[in-house]
Amino acid sequence: MATTPRADEAATTIVVFGATGDLAHRKLYPALGSLAGSGQLPQGVSVLGVARTEMDDAEFARTVIESVAKATGEDEERGAAAFAKCEVHFRYLPGSAADPETFHALADALRGGPDGPHPIGNCLFYLSTAPSLFEAIADGLGAVGLAHEDDGFRRFVVEKPFGHDLESALDLTRHLCRWFEERQIFRIDHYLAKETVQNILALRFTNTIFEPLWNRRYVDHVQITVAEDLGVEHRGAFYEHAGALRDIVQNHVMQVLALTMMEPPTWMDAEHIRDEKVKLLRAIDIPSPDEAVDKSVRGQYTAGVIDAAPVVGYREEEAVAADSETETYVALRLNVDNWRWAGVPVYVRTGKRLPARVTEITMRFHGVPFLAFEGTLSRDLRPNMLVLRIQPHEGISLKFGAKVPGEAFRVQSVSMDFGYEQAIHATGMDGYTRLLFDAMSGDPTLFIRTDEVEQAWRIVDPYLQAWAEPGGGLHFYKAGTWGPHIAELLLERSGDAWREPDL
Repeated sequence: MATTPRADEAATTIVVFGATGDLAHRKLYPALGSLAGSGQLPQGVSVLGVARTEMDDAEFARTVIESVAKATGEDEERGAAAFAKCEVHFRYLPGSAADPETFHALADALRGGPDGPHPIGNCLFYLSTAPSLFEAIADGLGAVGLAHEDDGFRRFVVEKPFGHDLESALDLTRHLCRWFEERQIFRIDHYLAKETVQNILALRFTNTIFEPLWNRRYVDHVQITVAEDLGVEHRGAFYEHAGALRDIVQNHVMQVLALTMMEPPTWMDAEHIRDEKVKLLRAIDIPSPDEAVDKSVRGQYTAGVIDAAPVVGYREEEAVAADSETETYVALRLNVDNWRWAGVPVYVRTGKRLPARVTEITMRFHGVPFLAFEGTLSRDLRPNMLVLRIQPHEGISLKFGAKVPGEAFRVQSVSMDFGYEQAIHATGMDGYTRLLFDAMSGDPTLFIRTDEVEQAWRIVDPYLQAWAEPGGGLHFYKAGTWGPHIAELLLERSGDAWREPDL
């Protein structure tokens, strides 16, 4: 993974489509400010915003600086000084991404005028827009020659979702690849930029005490939980067309699963790591739509209580249909059919309005073949577990058996915990800062390749098909609970249960 920008990236223009949108203000501009403040933004970068709102260059610069100040809690003068020190230039072009004339004006602006007196140099095109505009923007850039790398790199950065099913994902890929090569396309999944997600690789491949146990001989099953205590907030219209499976499982969950269960790469570089992730995704059994019904539970939250405060149900949320069938909770039982993991169930679940915001991976190990401590001596003993906490309290917890002090030889399960904040005092980049830095540096390790996107859609498509019928097996759960009770039945063996995260 890159640590410093290359010298040839000093003269770079970051073109932000959707420059006045919520995502740009909440994530992208604070990431730029963070890079500028830490001195990791190359000198002389230009930020060129494109959006329909009318404003001039100075107004655009002011909105960026205000967004940085709001995100950091620092005064605007400090942000402005950081940008000035890096000699950042702000420019703005009013126009619609759906209008071809916008792209002719953009080409002129990048060349320095309609006569094109200057080479364009390096360009990073960042699409902070609705997915419906991805193809139009690619077409517009391609039509005016801005996809060609005659005088510098051209990188095309897109946010999820990458399609809404397999067919649309394949169409989008074909469309983008009319103008851009695969190496030029950077698909963002901000989960991959979390330090703890990247530390999965460090835990597995730098420690001899863990990797030998990372297989079917020792692991009984794997659980992945991505829980949120928030509802849909003001994203009801988006969520109605997405749902939990598309919004979280197809991307975040599949990426975390692949990193957790993939084979060791022969080298820690982008292509070798992404090759192994794809191999793992291809090993996941793809059920028929009928089988998918038995291997999944979908739910929707109703009114309940979160942090002692009453909250409304999903169907009462803003911009949500009163009879909505959209799922806010998904649980799946997956099987990985390869030498390492054959026969090891993988349970994944995600949901909104659950008791807490938490993301974790749990590996439960097989029990000992013979337990000499019977009855009350071992009633508090549980199977060994390794828990990787992705958020909010990043760290690792190892659950194992230990003797309880006293005369009787009684044993119980205890935890040995490691917290990144307490043990490693260095501060890393946040997700978007890391991804923006890597995109500028040309490091694709934390971005998703085309074959990863397509394989993830192949895995989830049968569930979408199975749920397409009216009602679709939708189960309801109260906000503030861990989802529909029927999800417990998804765990296929007697005695298995969803792990309740440590809150």
